[in-house]
Amino acid sequence: MEHNKIDTELQNSYNDQQKWVLDSSLDSRGEIPVRARTGAWRAALFIIAIEFSERLSYFGIATSLVVYFTTILHQDLKMAVRNANYWSGVTTLMPLLGGFVADAYLGRYATVLLATIIYLMGLILLTLSWFIPGLKPCHEEMCVEPTKAHEIAFFIAIYLISIGTGGHKPSLESFGADQFEDDHPEERKMKMSYFNWWSAGLCAGVLTAVTVIVYIEDRISWGVAGIILTVVMATSLLIFLIGTPFYRYRAPSGSPLTPMLQVFVAAIAKRHLPHPSDTSLFHELSRNEYTKGRLLSSSNNLKFLDKAAIIKNRGCENVMDEKESPWKLATVTKVEELKLLINMIPIWFFTLAFGICATQSSTFFIKQAIVMDRHIGHNFIVPPSSMFSLVALSMIISLTVYERLLVPILRRVTRNERGISILKRIGIGMVFSLIAMIIAALTEQKRLDYTKHHHMVMSALWLAPQFIVIGIADALTLVGLQEYFYDQVPDSMRSLGIAFYLSVIGAASFVNNLLMTVSDRLAEAISGKSWFGKDLNSSRLDRFYWMLAALTAVNICFFVIVAKRYTYKSVQSSVAVADGGDDVEMALVANTSKYT
Repeated sequence: MEHNKIDTELQNSYNDQQKWVLDSSLDSRGEIPVRARTGAWRAALFIIAIEFSERLSYFGIATSLVVYFTTILHQDLKMAVRNANYWSGVTTLMPLLGGFVADAYLGRYATVLLATIIYLMGLILLTLSWFIPGLKPCHEEMCVEPTKAHEIAFFIAIYLISIGTGGHKPSLESFGADQFEDDHPEERKMKMSYFNWWSAGLCAGVLTAVTVIVYIEDRISWGVAGIILTVVMATSLLIFLIGTPFYRYRAPSGSPLTPMLQVFVAAIAKRHLPHPSDTSLFHELSRNEYTKGRLLSSSNNLKFLDKAAIIKNRGCENVMDEKESPWKLATVTKVEELKLLINMIPIWFFTLAFGICATQSSTFFIKQAIVMDRHIGHNFIVPPSSMFSLVALSMIISLTVYERLLVPILRRVTRNERGISILKRIGIGMVFSLIAMIIAALTEQKRLDYTKHHHMVMSALWLAPQFIVIGIADALTLVGLQEYFYDQVPDSMRSLGIAFYLSVIGAASFVNNLLMTVSDRLAEAISGKSWFGKDLNSSRLDRFYWMLAALTAVNICFFVIVAKRYTYKSVQSSVAVADGGDDVEMALVANTSKYT
């Protein structure tokens, strides 16, 4: 009788897990979501659609910024690249603020709506700056210098877009990943594919931007391109709202920084206590008590922080007072969440070199294309920014091959759900970024020699290999970083997790500017000649690429050392299901599931 009762309870638990989403998500009515009606791909497709539109707008502007600065605002090469890097840096660091606001206060859905409205304001102002007479770049046919009003309006517009991207990018991607439940086997596999297909949709937006939009900017006007981008973004907002009944929502959980500080305070207060050998002596809530995410298992690194979870007055009357104060006693899960963030710091730092390589594709690579022969046939000239389409195409093909061909094979070989671990994927991509910098250096060296000896411009097709290889690197490392930071941060900080990934590119843009300044001054001090002249023919961009290749090679060595010592998030499993013919055998287990 007792055995039958346990079987019935397990069967009911399994049925509940299949019918309901039990990961603290809510549906649009504030109730527990029904799995068959909400989330998964039926919801994620709406979210991928708005990402397509946002990337279309972003890259329609970003890849042409250097061209805009040099041709419309008449800035020299060095100033144009620096301004483009500053904007890119701010745009990719703003998600740290947007992700914090989404996780702590507004929630991801509301943050996406607010950010999209701000984004639209920037696009509208950018468009109006080409049609309102007082804001136009020039009032005459021949323009030596743009009007001050246009310059001010342009910079306000693109930085409004930066603010919009800051809220939009981390919230939307993590909101999409929230549509898949981690503890459901089928949905967990879907989530692993989600980041690849998300990136494929992103690349489709990039590809459309650097072909259609850039062509309109180059041949018709930025004003017409602005109208198209504004209409597309407004349409995508409408599509996002239509999907509202199908989404799964997570309530904001308050500032994620306070629990981290509480662990530090508790650990310091108990620094003199011995570290117990039995992990059962640490304080932890039961699954029924813990409703804001998943319980984590204790790990063996950063043991000093474990002391925050030691019950100091075990067996005494004061134990309840201690448990009621999170500043005196932390749970194992809160301790492990802090450990996760600390462990991420070296990974974040040693991916900056990749970010620096990636920024070249939208700055110096484009500038190289401007001074090369871009003719196809006798009449058609490819806009320089459209060369970036090779990166997008390379990413789409690489992601499709990786997802459809390599992952199934690797799953059988490695027995890993992802095929290979996230950090291995990131590391392999970094090797491709090194190869891209070597190719770029050799190509630029050849271009300078060809121009000097033949007094002719070289075909822009010579740039294709470096664009293609950096696209492969992006498919592996950028998508890997998205998955890594979303998966490894605490469940309550997933918008911030996506922001951490974006901040790699943002910080890399500023470091790139610093490297340009330092290397330029050293070159002038040593040889008396700058690496960055007024134009590319008077510059030595090849030497800058060689320097980046050397830095990347050294960085990869350090990354491998850090990655080998990394400890992945360890989540306590709740229910394991095994299919045994016609019968379903279920057992509650307390083993640890590691997501690598």
